[in-house]
Amino acid sequence: MLLVVGKSIFNKPKKPKKPKKLKKLKQEVSIMLRKRGEKGFTLIELLIVIAIIGILAAIAIPMYRTQTIKAKLTEVTNAMSNVASAVAAYRQESSGQLWPNCPAKSDIQNSLGVSLTAVQRIGNMSVASATGVITAFILSIDTAVDGSNLALTPSSATDGSIRWDWSGTANAAYIPKR
Repeated sequence: MLLVVGKSIFNKPKKPKKPKKLKKLKQEVSIMLRKRGEKGFTLIELLIVIAIIGILAAIAIPMYRTQTIKAKLTEVTNAMSNVASAVAAYRQESSGQLWPNCPAKSDIQNSLGVSLTAVQRIGNMSVASATGVITAFILSIDTAVDGSNLALTPSSATDGSIRWDWSGTANAAYIPKR
């Protein structure tokens, strides 16, 4: 048997150990290289996202404006509906012969008992004594509808009931359908 000092022929020579710091450094470098490829977005991806946001904004903003105007107009239409109920009751009490004569908001309160002082979006409201048409002048909503009016026109049926139809000078998109 051959003896070599410090070495045995039966043991494979071991590879020299790499220092731990070097091994750790190689791992960090490989992680950084992997992350570099996954980091951020490409320019085309960002441009596509910006284009989609622009298209959505171009569609959504006008629709949002229209819906906010309609929501604010609800205050006016609800007030007019309350006056319409009072006008119908007045007409019924007069045996279907008379419409109330209310050329101003204060007359509506005095004759029909409907207070409109809390409704800030109506400049004036009137009820025509000859036809029963209720007209409201719109204020403080939006430039698209300010200064225009809404009207509720009655039509009497043979059974004495009253059907109310909406009209006015406001844009047709803002006039209630029924």
